[in-house]
Amino acid sequence: MKSNTLTIIKKEFARFFGDRQMLFTAVLLPGLLIYIMYSLMGSGMRKMATEGANEQVTLCVENLPVSVAPIVDGIPAVKVSQQTVSQEDIDKLQDKALDVVLVRFPESFDEMVATYDPQSGTAAPNVEIYYNSANNASSRVYHMLEGALSAYEDQLSNRFDINRADSVEAQFDMANQDDVLGNILSKLIPMLILMMLFSGVMAIAPSAIAGEKERGTIATLLVTPLKRNELALGKVVSLSGIALLSGISSFIGIALSLPRMIQADAEGVELGLNYTFSDYIVILITILASVLIMASAISLLSAIAKDVKSAGTMIMPFMLVVMICGLMPMFQNSTPENLAVYLIPFYNSIQVMTATFAHEMKWMPVIITLVANVVYTGIAVWGLTRMFNSEKIMFSK
Repeated sequence: MKSNTLTIIKKEFARFFGDRQMLFTAVLLPGLLIYIMYSLMGSGMRKMATEGANEQVTLCVENLPVSVAPIVDGIPAVKVSQQTVSQEDIDKLQDKALDVVLVRFPESFDEMVATYDPQSGTAAPNVEIYYNSANNASSRVYHMLEGALSAYEDQLSNRFDINRADSVEAQFDMANQDDVLGNILSKLIPMLILMMLFSGVMAIAPSAIAGEKERGTIATLLVTPLKRNELALGKVVSLSGIALLSGISSFIGIALSLPRMIQADAEGVELGLNYTFSDYIVILITILASVLIMASAISLLSAIAKDVKSAGTMIMPFMLVVMICGLMPMFQNSTPENLAVYLIPFYNSIQVMTATFAHEMKWMPVIITLVANVVYTGIAVWGLTRMFNSEKIMFSK
């Protein structure tokens, strides 16, 4: 009994360690991928923190007091501009046309603070700080300035106020609800969409090619008069067509759920998101282009694999790459301006969806992404055709 058990153990070990692909995929690849993924995430977080700390923001100050000047100068990565803060500047800050923090001090601030009696019952001098919390740099400088002024206020026994709302209409954070919620959704929804699409494609693609190799039915197709490029194209298009149903389902879910976020509270203040028809169109065509390249890439891996089980094993690293692409927006301050990054498959789709949900969509990145994904799909079809022409690949056991 023991000898039989040892024989089986030796046989399984020999099979496992003799299969270099299985050994690499099961033992070496997980550690390598985790190292790469966490290294990229760590680099992204460090880069985001470093860029955020070093990104210079203009601090436009009206009536800068002599006593506060050293405090303002002590804030890192800030350029101080002494000027009148107009309503036009505040409107531009709200429209994201200005990447600044606006500060209004009362005239003769130092004299007013020196003569103010907290027991008098009158309002203390008020410092107004306008910022946009949807902008990382503006929000960072605001919190540093507000913290420094609050500490100074405590030293003076609360002889002035910061952003005191003298009326219901008073607003100092110029980010609207669309900006705030859009910024949150842009970090989460693109990754969820990509993972749902990947799950849909993975559920059907391995069995379509590797499954036929395993069952032996691929040989019947290969001996027919059908051209190999027609077979490859038919496989990719059919798989994409089925997977597109998953993509369309995801899009319908998004299209139906986003309007429900547009609600009003008891006071009639709108809380939600406003996406245009063109935004929905961009999301839809990005989803469809992503499905095409997913189906073609998984088809390639499925053609290389010997059976459905090995195809699933080979696809796992590919899934981790897709997950890394989906996580990248969480460690970015803004969508990339470099158009070259939109040539990177999957990463380009994530960036387009991120920009769309954040109300920052531009047409050139969308066009580059769509063209690149279609080209990559064509290259994958060509590669699949070459594999169908290789008997070594198609009939490997």
